[in-house]
Amino acid sequence: MLRTRILLCAMLLAIFPARALERPEITFKVFQFPPNMIPRIDGNDDDWAMVPDSYAIGMDQLENTEAPAGTVTPRDPKKLDVKVKVGWVKGLNRLYFLYEANKDYWDFSRADLHNDIFEIVVDGDLSGGPLIDEYHKDVWNTKTVGDLANIDPRITSSDAYFAQQGAHAQNYHIFTPALNKDWTMDWGCAQYTKELPYANHALKYNFKPGEPGKLVLEFYVTPFDYAGCESPDRAVESVLSENKLIGLSWAVIAYHDPNSNARQFWNLSHKQTFFGNASDLVGFRLMPLEPQFQKPIDSQWTYNIVDMDRRLVAFKDQSVGQVTSWNWDFGDGSKSTEQNPIHQYADRPGREGDYSVTLEVTGPKGTSRLAKVWQVHLRGSTPPVASQP
Repeated sequence: MLRTRILLCAMLLAIFPARALERPEITFKVFQFPPNMIPRIDGNDDDWAMVPDSYAIGMDQLENTEAPAGTVTPRDPKKLDVKVKVGWVKGLNRLYFLYEANKDYWDFSRADLHNDIFEIVVDGDLSGGPLIDEYHKDVWNTKTVGDLANIDPRITSSDAYFAQQGAHAQNYHIFTPALNKDWTMDWGCAQYTKELPYANHALKYNFKPGEPGKLVLEFYVTPFDYAGCESPDRAVESVLSENKLIGLSWAVIAYHDPNSNARQFWNLSHKQTFFGNASDLVGFRLMPLEPQFQKPIDSQWTYNIVDMDRRLVAFKDQSVGQVTSWNWDFGDGSKSTEQNPIHQYADRPGREGDYSVTLEVTGPKGTSRLAKVWQVHLRGSTPPVASQP
């Protein structure tokens, strides 16, 4: 059954190939936090003071895509004013968010989906295509889904839900605020994606339903290339890396009466169907550290054991800053001045080897040195067995 669902997921992705993101004329930025300044998820915005205003996304970027055709909803900061910042940390596959909103009437008294909401969709590998079951059901038509006309009537809602919904891109309806209910509705069956360690949140506000006020929401989520229903053990996190482009968008859903379904849908994508189609997201770039957080020169390196039997190791320089010379010490008495050397360690029959390797780099801004102690570990060959007399 599980294999069938995974194959169906692959088939659906083939049916709906990824296409260009919306709003290609603009690329939004994701701020890189230094590893010693990871924001605390506590509902306070002080950790975000270091993030330049150029990273902030406000109401000027949003359109009410549920307004009647041919009309434009005016933006009134006295009624609704929103600012969002997004961050990441190199080495962690998490997206951090700071959502600050002022509203003249907060609607959150009901226990159902009728609630002021911050809805986000993230596609960490730009796989694109539908991410909710409705976009694979034969009851939808071209009038409803626009350019999603290639719907296969053989795919049932149940098949689409268990095999594909939320698998390759994730949708979170975050309640702002949540009163006596879970903090977010995760649109899919992989509910672990909204729980620790994959997500966390904190809210700060002091108003009651129907009152005005300011809300601060701080949270992080983990994007997944695959987040199936079965278990997090089979899930595949999206790898976040410097300068990577990801798909991301959000909508601010604003109600003004708990007894009315009338609402505004302030949409960053400007495409109403972004909530169910990852191809309708917009591009966000995972930025390098801002200059004030970078060292002028910083030695960094990784390695890969190319051939354990031959004890062959490839080293890769990943230093930051302008580097003009490299000096490697492989921990066995051998050295190299290549930038990315390949080194063969001498065999040690019957004895494994732990080597401390050091890279010293030099440039116009100075010198930096990094040693990794006993990190390169190699097996020794099997010693010959003594012959019996």
